[in-house]
Amino acid sequence: MANHKSALKRIRSNEAKRLTNKYQHKTTRNAIKKLRELTNKKEAEKMFPSVVSMLDRLAKKNVIHANKAANLKSGLAKHVAAL
Repeated sequence: MANHKSALKRIRSNEAKRLTNKYQHKTTRNAIKKLRELTNKKEAEKMFPSVVSMLDRLAKKNVIHANKAANLKSGLAKHVAAL
């Protein structure tokens, strides 16, 4: 167990950040799944910018790697264009 006040605070803040990151990551994954399941091009084009924004936010906060975000965005763009 941690002995210092700062270490205890760090444990609390890390847990809060972990839960926030977990929630945002899961929400983004669900949005990606929904976008991939869409067959209507107009709906997909409407949803695409919000999903890209979510991915960019995760990459900026280092929840996912920047290259992974870029790869996902590229794949989703291809999917939307192919509809």
